[in-house]
Amino acid sequence: MLLLFVSALAGLLVNQFRSNSLALPGDWSARARMTLESGDRIGISLEESRALFASGEGLFLDARPHGAYLEGHIEGAKSFPWNEFDAYFERVMASVPEGTLMVTYCEGETCLLSKELAEALREMGYPNVRVLVNGWGLWKSHGLPVSRGENHVG
Repeated sequence: MLLLFVSALAGLLVNQFRSNSLALPGDWSARARMTLESGDRIGISLEESRALFASGEGLFLDARPHGAYLEGHIEGAKSFPWNEFDAYFERVMASVPEGTLMVTYCEGETCLLSKELAEALREMGYPNVRVLVNGWGLWKSHGLPVSRGENHVG
């Protein structure tokens, strides 16, 4: 065990003094993961999301597989599974005005389906898309309104 520790330490020290040192792992926090290469932050807090929900100004998009959506989702959210983007795009986005603020979500701190959906929507000309990290779990754990089955709203 000591040999492993000494070897790792030696490797880190040698790397620090190399002229072409290797980059060490960076910030993998949820906030950092929700920052695009352009520097735009697309993450949204639970508090901001709750306010959007209460005002009715935001459109919530569930990026999880449709089966997970049917088992439970944020009340009023539309199912938009990332893994079926092409099949769902027209169905979901046909009635969404261009400037609509959208909040994508999935489940779990490390789930990236919502970020990938948000990036794809931005590429399709919808710049006002945000990501609620661990949206489904966070929403449920705070006792906020949820639904099961299909969403027949809008």
